[in-house]
Amino acid sequence: MARIKSTNVLSFFKEQITLLESSNKLGTARNYRRTLSSFSLFLEGRDIPFRLLDEPLVIRYESWLRSRGVLRNSSSFYMRVLRSVYNKAVTKRLVKQTFPFQNVYTGVDKTRKRAIDEQHILDLCKLSLPALSPLALARDLFLFSYCTRGMAFVDMAFLCKKNIHNGYICYTRKKTGQQLVIRVEPLIQKIISRYAGQTKRSQYLLPIISSEDPVIAFSQYQTALGYYNKLLKRISKILDLDISLSSYTARHSWATIARNDLRVNKYVVHEALNHVDDAMKVTDMYLEKDYSQNDEANRRVITYVMTGEDGVKRKKK
Repeated sequence: MARIKSTNVLSFFKEQITLLESSNKLGTARNYRRTLSSFSLFLEGRDIPFRLLDEPLVIRYESWLRSRGVLRNSSSFYMRVLRSVYNKAVTKRLVKQTFPFQNVYTGVDKTRKRAIDEQHILDLCKLSLPALSPLALARDLFLFSYCTRGMAFVDMAFLCKKNIHNGYICYTRKKTGQQLVIRVEPLIQKIISRYAGQTKRSQYLLPIISSEDPVIAFSQYQTALGYYNKLLKRISKILDLDISLSSYTARHSWATIARNDLRVNKYVVHEALNHVDDAMKVTDMYLEKDYSQNDEANRRVITYVMTGEDGVKRKKK
């Protein structure tokens, strides 16, 4: 006989976390755990039936978060996760849908400047740092991300040698589950070769994590991400930048330079970043799709940074 799902909010929350962890969706499980901790603190540890998770309670929770100095985007994050859990309960018919989140904020506010220009990217390339030092690795990972159209740190961490096929990086993005293909440009290959000695006995392409156990590997990734961002802040101070570099900056910078400086078609930029609407999701397998426009955009962005020239191929007159 199948086990009856809990009809109480906190208990059901824990069940969902267990399911996510068993499916190796560790990042989502972590987000659920953070929200569970916050909401449980708000409830003072008391579990409640789903029928009490109504609009007045949700509004009180939002006010409680605000009173504790939680920023609007962070509050929205908790609301979106809690709404997701509530909707799962609705789907399982544990509670009737009453739309309790319709009058709380669940959007994302525009944040401070996150992009740097091509001169700062070039300064990073030229920055003299001790070879293979932590700072040098952080700089190289940033450049690797930039040259791979803003590859996320989690995807760089779990990138394996087997993900390279005939001069292309073929991988599945952790956040969206979609497949991406990126041509290995010279600077990308240079960075890979630089750390080949450190990854000689590893399945991974870059020296970020080492364990093949999913739980241990994810823990190593989380530790590495925190350290990476700290090192990027140090590099920001060395270069006297007006913004603090983070793991997101490379992605924002690639998009900004491609769109604003090189006037790359907006659709190409969105697709290159994997920002494709659900209705436009690509279903083709890796190399069956023509990725030439994405590759051309990436080559132009990299050439523009390294030479100051557009790099667009023009027909001879």
